[in-house]
Amino acid sequence: MQADEGIGSYIQAWRHRLQPADAGLPAGPSRRASGLRREELAMLASISVDYLVRLEQGRATNPSTQVLAALSRALRLTTQERDHLYVLAGQAPPKRTAMTSHVPPSVQRLADRLGDLPVAVYDPAWTIITWNAALAGLMGDPSALTGRDRNLLWRTFNGQPSRVRKSGDEADEFETSAVADLRRAFGSYPDDTGLRQLVDDLQQASPRFARLWASRVISTSGGSNSKTIVHPAAGPITLDCDVLTAAGSDLRIVVYTADPSSPDADLLRLTQVIGLQELRPRDTR
Repeated sequence: MQADEGIGSYIQAWRHRLQPADAGLPAGPSRRASGLRREELAMLASISVDYLVRLEQGRATNPSTQVLAALSRALRLTTQERDHLYVLAGQAPPKRTAMTSHVPPSVQRLADRLGDLPVAVYDPAWTIITWNAALAGLMGDPSALTGRDRNLLWRTFNGQPSRVRKSGDEADEFETSAVADLRRAFGSYPDDTGLRQLVDDLQQASPRFARLWASRVISTSGGSNSKTIVHPAAGPITLDCDVLTAAGSDLRIVVYTADPSSPDADLLRLTQVIGLQELRPRDTR
């Protein structure tokens, strides 16, 4: 392999072609060159700038699969580009028979461009992969969650706190639907060891999940439904919740909307303002 064919040259080239707006970032008044700055890509991929510099300069040569997946998402790589990045790094590309956490560029653009609507993207097992600022403002910032806590079913069946308020019947319907969807994913990816482990752990942790899983339910009523989210500052907000799928993908795209003229729409906008204030650095002058 030629010297300029290392992983660093590809990361640089892909970073330079990606415009800030494509990644949901402001261009800023002092930008001299097109493309993302190193610190911007590092932030999007949740890695340090120093590590990114070492990757680009060829001084870090063995990135983990987690780092490669994060870079692929941050750089909006196609599936073919992602696979090539893994090969360059000496890693096997994700198996097609396993669930993918790769977010296609078109799906990432959807989340970025729908800035006034909360959008979250989940893998087929309902582990959150990416989201926009509006979602973080409404539901809380998922970046504060790690490991299994990013999985919606794990949080649900282990009784972890949620801002979504449900009646008893609504909770039963949601849990049944979620387990049915997980079983469909289990049938689609029977060789995915991570998915098998999740199911095994859920059965051990939750008798309720174990009963639903044993019932073999695979079909429930779908479509749009409303959810009431109790925001700590804005209070209860009732929104329509739609689950979409991208063509050629098993990713779940969850979008929350409200009638533009409704009080709930005003409350939703308020959560975005509050979220922006929380993310803005304080002026210490």
